[in-house]
Amino acid sequence: MMKDFLKGLWSQHPIFRQLLGMCPTLAVTTSAENGIYMGLAVIFVLVFSSLVVALIKKFIPHQVRIAVYTVIIATFVTIVHIFLKAQYPDVSMALGPYVPLIIVNCIILGRCEAFASKHSVSTTLYDALGMGVGFTWGLFILGSIREFFGSGTVLGVAVLGSAYNPLVVMILPAGAFLVLGFLVAIMNGLERWKI
Repeated sequence: MMKDFLKGLWSQHPIFRQLLGMCPTLAVTTSAENGIYMGLAVIFVLVFSSLVVALIKKFIPHQVRIAVYTVIIATFVTIVHIFLKAQYPDVSMALGPYVPLIIVNCIILGRCEAFASKHSVSTTLYDALGMGVGFTWGLFILGSIREFFGSGTVLGVAVLGSAYNPLVVMILPAGAFLVLGFLVAIMNGLERWKI
């Protein structure tokens, strides 16, 4: 089961290996904090959606499985969205429309279809946690790099001081593509050299 957890952290990393979930990955990672919040929302939705699918997989007719998965995912996304709006309105505003878009996030739907619908509940739990934690650390790293170079801060704490002249491109969409490209290249290089 630990193997199912660890593959989401490295060998099948959703962002850097499979290039899944690019919409929130590129959009909300203007800061490390946004990356953490989006990652936690995805972990919640992924874990509970996968567990429900694993529990009821034998009762879902093959012809309507994707529609059923989407309804299950939408239920948990709605819970997260309402919770954030009620308890953390600033976070909800920062993440914008990307929380409701978790419904169509290919990581979640893909894990429900490719894994949860074919494995036991316990195995599914480890897989969902691994993919969710992998997605979260990917968002955190991407957001930290963009925030560091774009604002001179990490998690809102000034790191480079007032003399630093921020690279504004890093908090723009182009910066997201640049950082993502470099991180994917680094991951591929590390895999090639088996580091």
